[in-house]
Amino acid sequence: MRVYDADEIETLYGLPAHDFPAPDEPVDGLPAADSVAWRVSSRLYEVDEEWTKAFGRFCAGVDTTRVRALVVGAWAAAYEGDSSEVVETLVAARDRFPALRAIFLGDISMEEAEISWISQSDVTPLLATYPALEEFGVRGGSGLEFTPLRHEGLRRLEAQAGGLPAAMVRGVGASDLPALEHLDLWLGTPDYGGDSEVADLEPILSGARLPKLRHLALRNSEMQDAVAAAVAAAPVVARLEVLDMSMGVLTDEGVGALLGGQPLTHLRRLDLHHNYLSEPMRDRLRQVLEPAGVELELERGDADEDTEDDGTVWRYVAVGE
Repeated sequence: MRVYDADEIETLYGLPAHDFPAPDEPVDGLPAADSVAWRVSSRLYEVDEEWTKAFGRFCAGVDTTRVRALVVGAWAAAYEGDSSEVVETLVAARDRFPALRAIFLGDISMEEAEISWISQSDVTPLLATYPALEEFGVRGGSGLEFTPLRHEGLRRLEAQAGGLPAAMVRGVGASDLPALEHLDLWLGTPDYGGDSEVADLEPILSGARLPKLRHLALRNSEMQDAVAAAVAAAPVVARLEVLDMSMGVLTDEGVGALLGGQPLTHLRRLDLHHNYLSEPMRDRLRQVLEPAGVELELERGDADEDTEDDGTVWRYVAVGE
């Protein structure tokens, strides 16, 4: 699963995303059902169609028994109505999708709704209903719930938000996910509902319920320095191949704590892009990690800061509103 900030999904489960046609478009010549990740959207700004109706057309026009990946686009008034009806519809359709291995819920671009406007719901029924699911992603933190569960097959879990609710972080941490290899949480900012604290990450950082975790991303966080300090002593780090703390308000303080903790030279990649690091700290990272072959992502990118007349400095995460 790869996204570009909060833009439209391009691939899911290694398959290219493909839009199921709108009602006024022909359905002739569709790709094979198992060759693409099907995106079903209400297309709010093109035609007036509820998501459930679009999904009904999709089920009638595609051999759903072969569908491997499903991308849920915009539902009607995504910033007013939550995703609960979409979740219920997919749960009810479980017998029609025996080959389904990946779901992304809320592939809604900025042109359709800002990420903080997307109203989600309890997404756990999707994982409970589809025990063979290997990848699950969700965009939007408002109303998002994740009830602790055990899932034997899930390998990748991603939650994108301008602010991820603490209950979601705790739910993931309390879940038994023995096959999970890739975890990506956009923690965000309290201004948009990101009310988690570093203590909420402890079950994840211990790695006790995540024996196969190899890629950990705790990013887009306003408390990135505190997260880095916690990661510095986290047991899970020793088994990671990729550590991602990008897109947040990371300063020299956080990186200093990180370098002062356990060795990171075993990592294949350390991603810190969108940061507020000084050049001397960037040089220190290169000197310590590059000789060990660690791939570093250190670009400041569009990390922006404002300084008020009294000297107060405001720094921002990459994806907020």
